[in-house]
Amino acid sequence: MCGITGWIDWEKDLNQQHNVLEAMTEALFSRGPDAGGIWISTHAFLGHRRLIVVDPEGGEQPMTRKRGKHTYVITYNGELYNTQELRQELENRGYVFFTRNSDTEALLLAYMEWKTDCLKLLNGIFSFAIWDDYEQTLFLARDRLGVKPLFYTQRGSAFLFGSEPKSLLANPLVSAEVDEEGLAEIFALGPARTPGHGVFRGISEIKPGHYLFFNKSGLQLHRYWTLKSKPHEENLKNTADKIRWLLKDTVERQLISDVPLCVLLSGGLDSSAIAAFAASAFKHEGKEPLHTYSIDYKDNESYFRSSSYQPDADAPWVEYMSRFLGTIHHKVTIDIPALVEALEMAVKGRDLPGMADVDSSLYLFCREIKKEAVVALSGEAADEIFGGYPWFHSERALEQEGFPWMRGVQERLRLLSPELRKHIRPEEYILARYQETVKDTPRLPGENPLEARRREMFYLNIVWFMSTLLERKDRMSMANGLEIRVPYCDHRLVEYVWNIPWEIKICGGMAKGILRRALARLLPAKVLSRRKSPYPKTHHPAYLAAVKRRVLEILEDPGSPLLPLIDAKAVRAMALSEGKTFNHPWFGQLMGDAQYFAYLIEIDFWLRSYRVAIV
Repeated sequence: MCGITGWIDWEKDLNQQHNVLEAMTEALFSRGPDAGGIWISTHAFLGHRRLIVVDPEGGEQPMTRKRGKHTYVITYNGELYNTQELRQELENRGYVFFTRNSDTEALLLAYMEWKTDCLKLLNGIFSFAIWDDYEQTLFLARDRLGVKPLFYTQRGSAFLFGSEPKSLLANPLVSAEVDEEGLAEIFALGPARTPGHGVFRGISEIKPGHYLFFNKSGLQLHRYWTLKSKPHEENLKNTADKIRWLLKDTVERQLISDVPLCVLLSGGLDSSAIAAFAASAFKHEGKEPLHTYSIDYKDNESYFRSSSYQPDADAPWVEYMSRFLGTIHHKVTIDIPALVEALEMAVKGRDLPGMADVDSSLYLFCREIKKEAVVALSGEAADEIFGGYPWFHSERALEQEGFPWMRGVQERLRLLSPELRKHIRPEEYILARYQETVKDTPRLPGENPLEARRREMFYLNIVWFMSTLLERKDRMSMANGLEIRVPYCDHRLVEYVWNIPWEIKICGGMAKGILRRALARLLPAKVLSRRKSPYPKTHHPAYLAAVKRRVLEILEDPGSPLLPLIDAKAVRAMALSEGKTFNHPWFGQLMGDAQYFAYLIEIDFWLRSYRVAIV
């Protein structure tokens, strides 16, 4: 994985902008701490920061290749899992490779041969830019599920892009400004983000499954992939067999690495399956035992309280699965002061306020993993595609209009200043974004109303909730130079599971029943029947006390940029109260009172440190 950036400008000589180009590239240093490079012509610049994972000698970027009059230059962030198949096909067509097994070279030559059709052939996670110096045309593309980020903006004659907003903000043409839509993203939808919306004014993100052309004629956006709804014609057994084969093939493909690789293990169904397939492949290839990692919090065993969202603690399950698979396991324990301190580091990683300590704990977790490994496999997306979240199984959630992971909306909005509420109209904004997504749901003609509604629920989760978690995982890991791969986001698996009927998905009367059946010969029975438990959070009262104290300090600071945006009196009363404001998570499954205070801390820090101007 890497960081990419670039600048196209028909009215400037970019050879005279070296300091800016270096700043844009170096802003992404954490994504690629191993090497960096830039390519410049009069009107085009491409920059790259490299995290070495495959082919250390042959993968330097930006990479150039010539064909006739054309010089093609690529800067690429991602990993292709079918590089060898691409190389074979391209060699059969007469192409000569100069690297040992670089996926960058395979991708560049694939574009030279098939142009935009190359995207249909790629199995992997990616965002990349290719400049055709002869045609003076820039091509940008992002993977189907949006695992890898890619932002862009236009400023007069300039077109700028980068893996993260910080790269664009390093250019003096771009200011950290937020208008009413950006405020609505933060205070109404946050930490989710409307697909394609960059929050900062004028900054957009290429949506998953889209590509972009930019030349002197302007900008053109195209969608190259979407889910397609069709009848599922396979029986229960064949469906389970197909899922098992797809997941096994996906995990094995994603084990390719020239650097140390591990698996994140929670002891739940999703991560245990990945670890089991990986451990088996390691054993078959005669490698040393697989390394696995888990996260916990200091003294959490003393303070953990079971709930419908978090029925049990992970630690015993992790130990059991590690013994069962024979992995070398590493437990990372986070303490409270570090968790609070890392809230600021998480904001810098995301360039935005995020999921509070759910982000900061992941940041610290990835920092520890990076001391021993460079690549990790993780279980994101299984719940979105198989229907594992509680709201998939709630009649009330199916009947209600709105995002099911956003509960307590009114409680949250009451904590905003009346002026901000009037300015951003949060209820209208949330409803509009929800309705846009529902309208875009790929339909299956003749489907009964309940199944059609469930299809909407799956689409909402894939487009919104999964994107939020994938952004979190990418930004917290890459802030530490750690590459995380997500096997459940393999587009073949997602496309197949999309059309499996609900009665098959919950076969056996259990959430994700079809996945459990697919893994029946792989995992122990008690793990197969374990109820979903999300990424863990701390239950230590010291954490709630710490974030309350920090919020009260912010409220006492007349210079805080947060104060005009919130109802300071209501927030102060909340911080001084012993009771709960949010009886249910206000976002996702984990974010309650402590996380709301932490979110305000993140917003205040973001407004200050990025010098955000509200326009």
